[in-house]
Amino acid sequence: MPEAEVKKGARTAPPEVRRKQLIDATVTCVSKLGISGTTLTAVTKEAGLSLGLANFHFKNKETLLNETLNALAQEHRALWMKAHDREDLSPVAKLCAIVDAQFHPSICNRKKLAVWFAFFGEKTHRKAYRQSSAHVDLERLEASTDLCHLIISDGGYTGVEAEDVASSLEALFDGFWLNILMYPAKFDREGASRQVFAYLKSVFPKHF
Repeated sequence: MPEAEVKKGARTAPPEVRRKQLIDATVTCVSKLGISGTTLTAVTKEAGLSLGLANFHFKNKETLLNETLNALAQEHRALWMKAHDREDLSPVAKLCAIVDAQFHPSICNRKKLAVWFAFFGEKTHRKAYRQSSAHVDLERLEASTDLCHLIISDGGYTGVEAEDVASSLEALFDGFWLNILMYPAKFDREGASRQVFAYLKSVFPKHF
């Protein structure tokens, strides 16, 4: 449904549609104004909804911010879990899906990256991140580690630790996300993905 139609029918829209409108508006506001500059008034104006409606769905700004962060984390998780849960895919294909999800345009775009780093950068909101989303990161790390164990066993690789490879992937993900946000003229999704796969090829040459 076009955004204009959603806004026009906001009074009769289902609760999940209204919540999504407010969360999407929060992403936009945080990317433009930062966390401190994002207010319920700014969010409702961006969403084209009333302040009363925002208060109905979210008790306060902190609740809305936490729900926004959780929504982004779950959106990301759902993308790579589609492949991870498929029994017909190999460990290599599943690990590729994790990398692809990290740099998917719906996940890795400047607006959403700005939100992630806004939470990372403000001490008072790092705790909220740990409480609402850190478990998703740990789940991905554990999944990558398990997949690397399977690849190491299949390829007979020696001197390679699955935990080290998985941790290196997470560091590459975070580093490229930051570079894409800060230096868009030099870093992009395609280049980041290519370099991550180059790393995997150097570690697992029989599989990548």
